[in-house]
Amino acid sequence: MDAARKAALDTLVRVERDGAYSNLALSSALDGLPDKADSAFASALVYTALERQITIDYHLSLYLTQPIRKLRPEVRAALRLGAAQILFMDKVPDSAAVNEAVTLVRQNKRTAYAAGLANAVLRKVAQGGLQIPEGDGDEARSVRYACPVWLVRMWTESYGRADADAIMASSLGGTPTTVRVNTLKTTTQALEKILADEGVRTERFDGQPNALILVNAGAPERLQSFRDGLFHVQDAASQYCCEALDVRAGQTVYDVCAAPGGKSFTLCEQMENTGSVYAFDLHAHRVGLIASGAQRLGIRNLHAAVHDASVPDADRPKADRVLCDVPCSGLGVIAKKPEIRLKPAQDIDKLQDIQYNILCVSSTYLKKGGRLVYSTCSLNPRENEEVVRRFLQTHPSFRTVPVLSGTDKLERDNMCTLLPHRSRSDGFFIAALSETE
Repeated sequence: MDAARKAALDTLVRVERDGAYSNLALSSALDGLPDKADSAFASALVYTALERQITIDYHLSLYLTQPIRKLRPEVRAALRLGAAQILFMDKVPDSAAVNEAVTLVRQNKRTAYAAGLANAVLRKVAQGGLQIPEGDGDEARSVRYACPVWLVRMWTESYGRADADAIMASSLGGTPTTVRVNTLKTTTQALEKILADEGVRTERFDGQPNALILVNAGAPERLQSFRDGLFHVQDAASQYCCEALDVRAGQTVYDVCAAPGGKSFTLCEQMENTGSVYAFDLHAHRVGLIASGAQRLGIRNLHAAVHDASVPDADRPKADRVLCDVPCSGLGVIAKKPEIRLKPAQDIDKLQDIQYNILCVSSTYLKKGGRLVYSTCSLNPRENEEVVRRFLQTHPSFRTVPVLSGTDKLERDNMCTLLPHRSRSDGFFIAALSETE
């Protein structure tokens, strides 16, 4: 049995059955694949199958006599892997895609009975090829862009038809890795040369002078320059978020939902290791990751600690700046985390009260005249503008202030949304708030 395909199948089953994060499940599965080519192929299989699952399931359903949800998870995963290769991975011969998928089904005692079904269905998929329903209705767009119908409709209502289609199109095919240069140790120009010597091609990111796009790096953590603390991985949208906080040397800054720590690191670097950045997270092991990342980067003004952002701490001193990057649906990062697009709409609707509560608590830590940034990596007005407007109604002493001049963004009442096809970044929402003195 092909080891890469077996690792991919195990990952898909864990994501669907156990609700595992794709990156963590895949990382675990890849531990048994010492060959880099196998690891790369397994990764491509997993992300293609997850990213295109709605389109793939549409094609499989054309040839199944029963709903796909009634199949065993292992059979569903094998069929999806086979169809992913047939429809979207041109370098894999259709015959190999079919045969290896059938083998995955046959060699599992619990699913061997479905080997004939897998063979028949996948052969029909290969014969029929890619078929997108005609028309521009929501169902057809859902299949075309592999997004659930509820998300197609929500983005169309929120951003208009053209931007909605562009957001969905940009979510397919993955995204390059963007990093933030550690200005405590090096410069953008110097890091470009170091990375070139390591065989990594880079591109400058227009609008963020300390951001570099790694074109062919593979896993950045394997690079010596990473181990030397010359950069950390951070999308440009998160760097814009740090810019919106507008920190100054010597200030006191709270990052209330900090893990994995990228924004805290950037803020510390912007403050040139002066003042104090307090990075909080609910889980001790994630706080440990923040602390170890700061150590690698040579950051000395970061203080990582366990704290629940939804619980007020009346004894906490006031801060000059507060970053409130709340837990969210992640609808702006589905290009990186494709399983997010498969969540039901009701899961998203549970978040607004949590986000509002964290924003209210965070506001109590801000000095008069200071700045609080509320942000999400979601493209959903209910998590974004509506949360901020609700806060402003209950906290009339606060007002929004303009952020990110010159950036290609949607702006409503000083609140800005970064759309991935415009900004070349994650989808992101940023609002800066200040309390009048």
